Formats: sequence, structure tokens, C-alpha cells
Amino acid sequence: MIDRLLHEEAGEPASRLHTGRSRNDQVATATRLWAMDAADRLDARILEVQRAIVAQAGQLEHDLIPAYTHLQRAQPVSAAHWMLAHFWPLQRDRTRIKAARAGAAILPLGSGAIAGSAFPVPRHLLQRELGFDAISQNSIDAVGDRDFVAELLFALALAGAHLSRLAEDLILFGSSEFGFVRYGDAFSTGSSMMPQKRNPDALELARGSGARVLGDLVALLATVKGLPSGYNKDLQEDKRSLFDAVDSMELLLPAVAGSIETLTFNRDRMRAAVTSSMMATDLADYLVRKRVTFRDAHGAVGRLVREAEEQGIEMTALPLVAFTTAHQAFGADVFLELDPAHTVTHRELEGGTGPSAVRAQLEKARSLVG
Repeated sequence: MIDRLLHEEAGEPASRLHTGRSRNDQVATATRLWAMDAADRLDARILEVQRAIVAQAGQLEHDLIPAYTHLQRAQPVSAAHWMLAHFWPLQRDRTRIKAARAGAAILPLGSGAIAGSAFPVPRHLLQRELGFDAISQNSIDAVGDRDFVAELLFALALAGAHLSRLAEDLILFGSSEFGFVRYGDAFSTGSSMMPQKRNPDALELARGSGARVLGDLVALLATVKGLPSGYNKDLQEDKRSLFDAVDSMELLLPAVAGSIETLTFNRDRMRAAVTSSMMATDLADYLVRKRVTFRDAHGAVGRLVREAEEQGIEMTALPLVAFTTAHQAFGADVFLELDPAHTVTHRELEGGTGPSAVRAQLEKARSLVG
């Protein structure tokens, strides 16, 4: 096809195209150029998702939500802090995609079929003219190297995993059991049978696409692992994996960005889910600040948690005597530690969920997306 297109542009001189060249190094060059361009496009698409995340986080800065470990309510956090937890993996994905682009930006032209060219191909001139960063150092390696494809596929497979985790959070939070979010109509559909349902189609596709891109990576690695050095026809399979993964992600990323942009959050449901038992660690920290060992503090708070559970009440409903009985270091100010808006202020360490820390994190994220 390159030969035909060049004839259309240049006419008879195009017949000299193959002098000092082979389809082996030409295909490798074309694939690298395509991968470089694809990396630029994908970076821009991920940036759109990040901007949607930052915009939502800015609206959620002063709202609280449960953070989960083992899918159990753990501690209260700023909802912006939770939202930004999905920003930073995407930032790392962009770094990996840029690194994969740099890996692709090595010019193989001049390698010929395998032994190099018998003619003085101006490799450094071609490198500059075609936008490559460097030239390959070994002709045998150059025509058989598909590391750059594997690197881009790995970056996309990991990005797919990150998008899947984001989607899973939002799918759970949109269920009636959680009720934290409502999906926008443009990126969800009604049930064909049950009129009360809104199905998060785009997010479910994001969750499923992660597996597909992972399959593309595994297919490529399985192809190259048993090949002898130099060019082998098996390597044409690299395009099947590469094109499929890039096409999938280019379709998926705008849908994920749109899904995030059109979310609405039920702040009352989020706040109601932050129960007093989630401040158990804060109660233990309260005692530690009064010079109680954490082991003793942990035991005292555990007894309070059990007492509240046995009575079927929140710890805020326990009388002060229950606290002083659990440990004499508890004072009347202990109830302040059961206020989630207060407890998050203890976590101002950089990267934490304290209001100032979250504000700084949000500003850092904004600076990265422009």
C-alpha cells in the first residue's frame, strides 16, 4: 500500500522505493509511526477522563463518604478524596503511555531485511524528518523487535484495569443498596422489561473491556515468546492485537468521561452511610493522644463497639459513663470524636483526607490537567 500511495504522489521515482529497503524494516517503521500517533491520541482521551474526575471532585470537596476496605465500611473520607483516588492511577497510565511512545520512536529504516542496507541510507535524516527520537542499533533486532507494541499494550491493559475499578465503584454506588450516585440518561439505558431500572451500560462496558485489552497483551506476548531472532511472518499478528486494543480504548474512554461528567451525587445518602462505628479508629487515636497505648485503646474501643451493637444503637447514643467505664481516659469531649466532619481534620498529612490536604491534592490534580 505504501508503494501504491507513493506512486500516486511521486510517479515513476516511487519505483526506487525498495532500493536499500525491505518490507521488513518498512512495516516496522510504519507500525512504530502508527503506535506513536495512537499513544498521543490515547493520552488526550485519558486526559478527558481526568478532567471529568477533577470537575466532580471539585463539587464534592466538602462532602463525606464511607471509604471501604474488604468492601466493608472503614473510615469517613472526603468524597473528593475518593474521587481523586481514581485520578492518580490514570496519571500513571499517561506516564506509561508516554514511555511506550518513546519506545516506539526508534527508527528501524536502513535495517533492510535483516543485515542492514548496502546503500548509504541517510538514517539520521530520516529519523529527523519522520519524527523519531533515535535510530536502531542492530538490524537483526530492529526488524524483529515488537517490544514497543507490548509496552503500549501493557499500558493500555493496566489503564483498562484502572477504568474497570472506577466503573465497579460507580456501579456499586449507583445501586439501590448504596444510592450514592445517579447515572446520566445519555450514558445509561432503561431496562427492556423493568421500567424502574437504569442500567450503567457504559460503565459495565468499561469493566468488560479491561479483560479484552488484557487478552490482546497476552496474545502478543504468546506470539513473540517462541520466535527466533529476525523477522518472522508471525509478527504480522502484532497489528491484530495493537489495532484492537487501541480501537477499544478510543471508543471506551469518551464514554467513561461522559459517564463521569453526567453523574449526580446523593449527598444525603452518602452522609447517612457514615455511621458512628466508622469513628472507632478515631476513638482509639483520641486515647493515644492521652498517652494510652494503642493496644489498650484498641481494646477499650472494641468493647464500646460491641456494647453499641448489642443494644442496636449508634455509639453516639451511648452515655458518657459507658465510655469512662471502657477507659478512664475518656472525657466529655469524646463525643466530638464521633463527628465525622471533625475526625477528618486529624488527617491533614499530605495525601490524607483532611480538608487542607484534599484541597492541596485537588489543586495538584488541576495543574496536571490544565
